[in-house]
Amino acid sequence: MRPDRPIRWLRPALILGALVLLAGCATTPVQPWERGRLARWDMRWDPDPLQAAMTNHAYFSKEGTSGEIGAAGGGCGCN
Repeated sequence: MRPDRPIRWLRPALILGALVLLAGCATTPVQPWERGRLARWDMRWDPDPLQAAMTNHAYFSKEGTSGEIGAAGGGCGCN
């Protein structure tokens, strides 16, 4: 391959990559009649807030970090 000749596959690869990235863009916002479906309890990030709080407490107690809530623990879980 000669250095003065551009790579032949670079332009098609860039075009394909741009098309793939643009295919994931949403073109319409959420309609009012669709909001009820997205607000259901099973569509939440953490459907069970008590279980999420217990998991976070155990994780941050073991790690000894301050995390989202509370103070830093010593690793014993007694804070």
